[in-house]
Amino acid sequence: MDFNKNVGQPVSRLEGKLKVTGQAKYAAEYEADNLLHGYVVSSPITKGKIINIDITQAMAIPGVVDVLSHKNRTKLAWFDLQYTDMDAPPGTVFKPLADENILYNGQPIALVVAESYETARYASTQVIFEYEQETFQTDLESNIPNGRSAKKGFATALKPPPPPPTGDFQTAFEQAPVKVAATFQHGTEHHNPIELFATTTIYEGKGKLTIYDKTQGTINNQLYVANIFGLHYKDVRVLAPFVGGGFGSGLRPQYQLFLCVMAALHLKRNVRVVLERKQMFFFSHRPPVKQNLRFASDVEGNVTALGHSVFSETSNFEDYTEAIANWSHKLYPAPNTLFDHKVVPLDVYTPLDMRAPGGSTGMHAIECTMDELAHKLKIDPLELRLINYSEIDPSSNKPYTSKALRDCYLQAAEKFGWSNRNPEPRSTKRGNKLVGYGMATGIWDAFQFPARVEAMITKEGRMVLNNATTDIGTGTLTVMTQIAADELGLSLEEVDFNYGDSQKPFSMFQGGSSITSSTGVAIVVAAKALRKKLLKKAAKMPDSRFKNLEDTEVFFSAGNMHLKDHPNVFVSLKNIIAFNNSKPIKTTNMGKPHMLKLRKYSLATHSASFVEVEVDQDLGTVMVTRAVTAVAAGKIINPKTAASQISGSMVWGISKALHEETFMDHNLGKYMNTNLGEYHIPVHADIGQLEVIFVEEKDELINEIGTKGVGEIGLVGMPAAISNAIFNATGKRIYKLPIHFDELM
Repeated sequence: MDFNKNVGQPVSRLEGKLKVTGQAKYAAEYEADNLLHGYVVSSPITKGKIINIDITQAMAIPGVVDVLSHKNRTKLAWFDLQYTDMDAPPGTVFKPLADENILYNGQPIALVVAESYETARYASTQVIFEYEQETFQTDLESNIPNGRSAKKGFATALKPPPPPPTGDFQTAFEQAPVKVAATFQHGTEHHNPIELFATTTIYEGKGKLTIYDKTQGTINNQLYVANIFGLHYKDVRVLAPFVGGGFGSGLRPQYQLFLCVMAALHLKRNVRVVLERKQMFFFSHRPPVKQNLRFASDVEGNVTALGHSVFSETSNFEDYTEAIANWSHKLYPAPNTLFDHKVVPLDVYTPLDMRAPGGSTGMHAIECTMDELAHKLKIDPLELRLINYSEIDPSSNKPYTSKALRDCYLQAAEKFGWSNRNPEPRSTKRGNKLVGYGMATGIWDAFQFPARVEAMITKEGRMVLNNATTDIGTGTLTVMTQIAADELGLSLEEVDFNYGDSQKPFSMFQGGSSITSSTGVAIVVAAKALRKKLLKKAAKMPDSRFKNLEDTEVFFSAGNMHLKDHPNVFVSLKNIIAFNNSKPIKTTNMGKPHMLKLRKYSLATHSASFVEVEVDQDLGTVMVTRAVTAVAAGKIINPKTAASQISGSMVWGISKALHEETFMDHNLGKYMNTNLGEYHIPVHADIGQLEVIFVEEKDELINEIGTKGVGEIGLVGMPAAISNAIFNATGKRIYKLPIHFDELM
């Protein structure tokens, strides 16, 4: 008898009405008495030292309260910490206003605080700086000889280095009858969520702060502020109930948080700091990468050698890495492999995880190389994947907890009409447009982190849950409510999921497509404990029929607890709480990965993307007319919000392949297109027909609810599928992303 009614249903976002009617408040929208406004002054030079700061003219402007810099900043800041947040890579974390040294262009060098934002912004133009400039290096290509292995640190546990070599790659590649060698380049991309980074700090007095912040991790930022400023973490409360997009940019505390808190503590006033759109380009970017790939096979298409070397950008003060070269051997068995990843330190800010970090970069190169190998072999690209299909993870020789990738291939190919593809490039036309078909595989990690959830039943019979996680627009509130409702047989209207608050029980930051499998599992664990408590209390009620029972002998439905063998025998949750003197029955429990069991397995989400493009023969312009992505991600809690995540990722795949790139003038060490007018992202007219398929995949091993994340898997296959479709349409193989129309003319 299954009484679950909510999980698996296409439920609209519960907070959707608040957002579309403007009732949802974001970090820069909370009201506060006597609020001061801070405006960040950014360095116009790329490297050097500040010789002098003259704030005389700025301070003379009515309404200006202070100008904070390294010369007069508060002494409360504790700058000796090596790691200050849960996502910090190895190295020395950047410390705003620490000293006179300039490490990268756009670095915050002062904060003007005034009674209004407009006053602070104007006054920033009146702060006079004198600099001593130094030689800098910002070009990845010319500094590749300086590449080196990254240092190891906490964050690298989630981004393992490439696996060790196997067999004799060099000999196998040289002697192979069919082989491909190619070099791929990926440009810099910047996170551009619609909500600007902002912090509103409420000074409560006696070292207590309430902070409204744009973040993907309330507890992460709480610990950061407490550690940096020497405060007790219980005196720092970070709230982020609504986040206007993150995509990874909010995983680490950004510098506006530090500056806002510093100003509030220094002035003992409420302060708000909001970054401009231009300043959003001064941190958090997907790094430029150069990849050299060498794949080989026998004449039947069995891959015999996989070689993948990577050079990626990092800052001169932290070693940021991504898992880029690791993916091919998790998909394709090959006896001879050679993988390598070097980081190249440059005078830039540290890169930061951006949706499907490493996966979207690495899989583009891998799947384009597989497509080129298929073309040389005269084998259908889908058939080549099936020839090299493995039910286990070849890189570790471990079975996957589940893998329905074959079904992804077959269902998406059928839906797309892949059998109609003409393998001969430039063979299909539609008017003046060359038409091409391309496909690619997607793979992404199936992460789960520990999480704690407090669950209770109130005297009204409502279920209330508390957890510190955020909802960055992915539908977290809705999905958690669905899971909780089914655990106690309630309707969605009878469940309150409270989140986005560092005072709630622990949650990691929301990233890596992990929260449903983390907080969701914790809800299930807490609900099981709560059911036992409710049964125990019901057993003590007068004339109870629930004595001496195990929790498996009851079920919950419509606000009642029923006997399984006699469903007509029940007691309402309200009556149980009334018997408890109207006091809520509550529990707090942790959900966590089953590490001992799972270490025997490989964990991954899989997808297959199929794309049709039209390329104008005269202009070289590319239109993705339609695309199908099939995803195997275990149980899908909400197919509506999950499909939204996949289609959003597909749009980003189009953006990565054809639009998105930040240009740096290496003579200036400066990004030149720091606005949404010149940093190109697709608009509605750029997007054709997108279809999402969720392939049935039952995973009884991975966690208590059988889920894998869907936030990023829809992106990783799309850029390669588009690139491969362009080759099929034009006969031109473009190895640099994004692909510009002039390269196809």
